[in-house]
Amino acid sequence: MGDPFQDVDAAGEEFISAFADSMDERQSDSTMEEIVSRYLGKLKFAKDGLTVEVGCGAGAVTRRIAEKANPGRVIGFEPSVGFVNEAKARVGGYDNVKFEVAHGASLPLETGSVDILIMHTVLTHVEDPAALLTEARRVLKSGGNLVVCDADFSKASLGNLPNDPLDACAKMFVEEFVTDPYAVAKLQRLATTAGFSVEDFSFQSRSVLDNDQMLPWVEETGKVLMKRGEIGEELHKGLVAEYRRRATEGTLYGYQVFATLIARNP
Repeated sequence: MGDPFQDVDAAGEEFISAFADSMDERQSDSTMEEIVSRYLGKLKFAKDGLTVEVGCGAGAVTRRIAEKANPGRVIGFEPSVGFVNEAKARVGGYDNVKFEVAHGASLPLETGSVDILIMHTVLTHVEDPAALLTEARRVLKSGGNLVVCDADFSKASLGNLPNDPLDACAKMFVEEFVTDPYAVAKLQRLATTAGFSVEDFSFQSRSVLDNDQMLPWVEETGKVLMKRGEIGEELHKGLVAEYRRRATEGTLYGYQVFATLIARNP
C-alpha cells in the first residue's frame, strides 16, 4: 500500500480519528513540547503578522503556534477534509487561528503575504517536497522564515532485543506509512535549492517508554497484515498486548530522532 497520509480521507474515518488522537498525544509529550517550543522561541511574531502551518493535520501543533503568535493571525492548511474537521472541533479557545483545506503546493495566498511558514512532520509524507518548498518561498515575504520539523524515520525503532517483533512492526510501519524515511537527510539541500538561506539545523532525540504514543505503529501495521491475510487477529491482538505490557512494566523502548530546519527567504 502507499503512504495513507498522502490521501488521509481515503483511509477512512477510523484512521482519521485514531491519528488525530495520536497526534494530540504525541504533541503532549514533554520532548515534543520542547522541540516545538524551541523553534517557536527562535521566531519573531509580529502583532499584525500572518503565520501559516502547511499540512497541519488535526491542529495539535497549530494550537501551539496560535498561542505563541497571538494576537497575530494563524492559518492551518491541510489537504484532508477529515483532518480539517477534527482541527476545527479541537481548536478550543484560540480565536486567532482558522483551518482551511488546501494542498501545500498550491496555497490560496497572495505572493509575499506570509511572515512565517511552518511544516511539521509533512515532507516525509509527500512525493515532491520541492514543490511545497517552492510554494513556501512564493508566499513568504522577503526576510520571512521557513521552519521544517520532521522525524528521521530511517532511525526509528521499537526494539529492545534481537529479532524483536515490535521492532519488525516499527520497520514495516515506516515502509507502509512513510513516503520518504530519508527526507531529513535531504532537508538542507532541498531548502537551499529552493532558494532559502539555512540559518539553523538541529536534532533532538525522543524516547517513548511508558505510553501509547507509538502504539499506532503496531496497531496499524497489524491491520495491514491482517488485510493481506498474512497474520490472524489473535497475533494482532498479541502484538498490541505486548506493547501495552512493556509500557506498563517499564520495558518499552521506542526511539525517534527529530530534525528542525529554520531558513530565511532572501
